[in-house]
Order: sequence, then structure tokens, then C-alpha cells
Amino acid sequence: MSMAAVIVPVVVGTEDTRLIVVRGNSASGKSSVAAGLREKFGRNLAIVGQDNLRRIVLRERDRPGAANIGLIDLTARYALDNGFHVVVDGILYADRYGAMLQDLLRAHSGVSRCYYLHVPYPETVLRHATKPDAEYLQHVTKAHLRDWYREMDLLPDGLETVIDPASTL
Repeated sequence: MSMAAVIVPVVVGTEDTRLIVVRGNSASGKSSVAAGLREKFGRNLAIVGQDNLRRIVLRERDRPGAANIGLIDLTARYALDNGFHVVVDGILYADRYGAMLQDLLRAHSGVSRCYYLHVPYPETVLRHATKPDAEYLQHVTKAHLRDWYREMDLLPDGLETVIDPASTL
């Protein structure tokens, strides 16, 4: 007797939870947007920051298949399943993080929105220079910013609303 496999879709969060993904190049304002959303909303909003999970928690380099990709996914799903609204923010290159983000967005049962903060490279350099962390500024150079920069690195299928650099916080 053969048993057919039944595929049960994984549902994340509730109809009441909100998922916001904010992507863009270094110094485009992603973390500032996430912090602004938390400040405006208050408690019950989880910020799932790529920089924190990748650089601080795991101390890992950004590379294809890296452990932080799964940790970002797991953390966002856990927060949504526990009734938190979630903001996922980071550079989150489309070729490395796109499949995970698409799966997360498909699985979320509430409202989901994706934004790409488009800032041209020269503006990226100017914004980077205003960061308050002197050690970070010494460690991360213009050459790093150039290597990391990807022009309009959008997710497929028009998932993201592009926010141009003229937009204020």
C-alpha cells in the first residue's frame, strides 16, 4: 500500500502581523528606517537586522549559503509566530538572500511589504562619512563601499517598492 505525501504549507504569523523588508546598499538608510518604525510603533515590533545577526551574533562574512541567511529567516518567523510585527533590514543581496525572503513573504499570512532604498554610489559615500562610529569608519573604506555596491539589486517579480534618495526618513 503506497501512501501519497501530503504537503502542508507552512504558515507564519497571523493575519494581524506585519512583515516589512527594507533592503539597499550600505549607508542607504535601512537601519534608520527600521529604528524610526520602532520608535513610532513602540513595543511588539521586532527588528531583525542582518548586520546584527551576521556580524555580531555569528561574526560571519557575507557569502552565498552562509548561516546568517537561515538565522534571519528563523528569527523573523519566530517573532511573527509569537505575535510580533517584524522589520527585516540589511543589504540582503538578491542572489544570496532572495530565495529566503521570497519563501518568508509567501509563508506570512499577514500584510507584507518590501522596500528597496536606492541611493547612488556617490551619495552612499557621503552618507557613510556621517556615521557616528569612528572605528567603523576607519575600518570600512570607500573601496569597501565600491566592492559592496550593487546598482538596483532588486528581488524578482516586482516585490519591492523602490524609494529614491530624495525621500526623507
